[in-house]
Amino acid sequence: MNIKSSLSVGNRQIKGGIYLIEQVKKITSILLITSIVLVFLSSGVVTAANLNKVASVKLNFNRKIAIVSLLIIVTLVLFIWEPLPIGIIALAIPVILVSLNKWTEVSANQALSGFSNNATITVMAMFVLSKGIQNSGVVQIIGSKIEEVTGGNERKQVGVISALTGTIASIINNTPVVAAFVPMVTNLARRTKVSPSKLLIPLSYASMLGGTITLLGTSTNILASQLSGRLIEHPFGMFEFTKLGIIVFVVGLLYLITIGYYLIPERIIYEAEDLMEGYKMDKFLTEVEIKEESPLLGKSIGEVFKDLDKDLDVIQMTREGEQFMEPLNVKTIRPGDHLVIKANQKTLLDFIETKGIRILPDIEVSQKQLEDAVQGQKVIEMVVPDNSFITGQTISDVNFLERYDASLLAIRHGERTSHGELKDFTLRAGDVLLLLVTEDTLDRLDDNTNFIIEEGSETSDYQLEQIFITLGIVGAVITLASLNIISIAIATLGGVIALVATNLVKPKEVYEAINWEVFFLLAGLIPLGGAIQETGTAKYIATQLLSITGSLPLVVILGIFYLFTAILTNVISNNASVVLMIPVAVGAANQIGANPFAFVLAVTFAASSAFASPIGYQTNLMVYGPGGYKFRDFLLVGAPLQILLSIIVPIFISFFWGI
Repeated sequence: MNIKSSLSVGNRQIKGGIYLIEQVKKITSILLITSIVLVFLSSGVVTAANLNKVASVKLNFNRKIAIVSLLIIVTLVLFIWEPLPIGIIALAIPVILVSLNKWTEVSANQALSGFSNNATITVMAMFVLSKGIQNSGVVQIIGSKIEEVTGGNERKQVGVISALTGTIASIINNTPVVAAFVPMVTNLARRTKVSPSKLLIPLSYASMLGGTITLLGTSTNILASQLSGRLIEHPFGMFEFTKLGIIVFVVGLLYLITIGYYLIPERIIYEAEDLMEGYKMDKFLTEVEIKEESPLLGKSIGEVFKDLDKDLDVIQMTREGEQFMEPLNVKTIRPGDHLVIKANQKTLLDFIETKGIRILPDIEVSQKQLEDAVQGQKVIEMVVPDNSFITGQTISDVNFLERYDASLLAIRHGERTSHGELKDFTLRAGDVLLLLVTEDTLDRLDDNTNFIIEEGSETSDYQLEQIFITLGIVGAVITLASLNIISIAIATLGGVIALVATNLVKPKEVYEAINWEVFFLLAGLIPLGGAIQETGTAKYIATQLLSITGSLPLVVILGIFYLFTAILTNVISNNASVVLMIPVAVGAANQIGANPFAFVLAVTFAASSAFASPIGYQTNLMVYGPGGYKFRDFLLVGAPLQILLSIIVPIFISFFWGI
């Protein structure tokens, strides 16, 4: 096989390699979870003699526990495998619970309670409040000052970015915070010639760490508060665990600027002059001229390439000095037309041999040439977030290029970059698309919450009055909720109404801002948590856990619950971990006479520490592609931090609240 033909094979190998790695990760995670659950369910038989050391509890394994346990295993497997979006899988849970009502003890009203639950409503409203803060420009204005403070000092950049992100994420949902910071951080890295991989993992980790400072920091905290209120009649106050959250945040920040700084690899080096050079597009872009005798004359570009069994795209057309770009399919080919074609060398040579086309070897297609050809045309990077409608779809499936009048140049998945067969490339959360777009398309993409645009101005015409009004509304929500004047759900809904009434968030943006997958996930998981508690499954699993831990000190048992929840969070969602583990943790605490609130806190903090895997938390996925990371990078950097916090958190919980 020659070098030219190996290019297209290489692209297929990249896609095949990505698919294989993902399947291995999924299968490994499934086997791990299944093994752990089976150990819980069977260990009581082997170590039943230990039960009298932990509690005088006699709970037989019965059909109810078996069915709910099986439902837990199936749910975990489906969450990892994702044959359907997680939100849709979660919607099936209430249906199954009611169908198996004889054993799950869940009525129709209880199954649907997740939709009207205070936690679900609060999380939904918080997405809109976060959108209001994002619209105000306060995050962007703060972020734009980073370079002034840090200059080109890489470690200073890590420290300032982490401190800012964590502070902001302590009062609003961390996902939109990271979405706002990713473009600023990557642009900062490009300007200062710093590898974005050195900055983006700290950005994601800091958002998680900052989310542990207040109740509103993450949806996990809000859900855990609801569960804690139901199980032990002790919901969280707004600042109830702030002292512990600050300690966790400071420890994490120190780790990121010391040990973590040296562990984070440099995956992308910005030595290239521009994006196209960084993606090595010079090997795939060529300008050609249509000859007088070409059989393509009189045909439209769409007609020519529709039936062509080749991975070849026309990016731009020049005719008599005038340039045209997407949509090009309707353009009729004429003699002397110049076309910028994206293809590997073999495909291009095969095409021009039979189509009366001449390569223009003296013309080098550069980013500057493409951007200068049409006013407002730009080469940009676009990140696919976890909740995007194009996740799991191909470019062709969603008609993306035609819908947005864009040209797709390359796709980066983690450390891998693919240039060929892009229209059939299945997109995943964290993927980065290199696009050639018009100014109008850039504005449309930037306004769409399904995409994160890494190109563009970091500041805009933000008005100081809007910033003060937005911060005033959010401040009022926090004050009313923290003083228990009204419930947090009503306070946040009131904040949403105030933002819309003052035109700081448009009505359409309310629907777009809400992450409906998270909403459906909470609505489906909350009744499952009730079934785990009511059927005795939580108590049974707690008994098995305690039989394994034996007569260990309480602080060690607390640490085990923290570590196990953290591991679980790295392979499934944080909210699912909380729903599954808090009932078990409360059951364990009650059996050994410990403080159940301490165990609830341990699980809550652990569920916000998915540091060891890019799939455990949305923000990790958001930085995965832009940072060019490998899966193992998160394990290398995150595992030591996870272990460190599994020691520190239980110790300080026992110090502040007692166990």
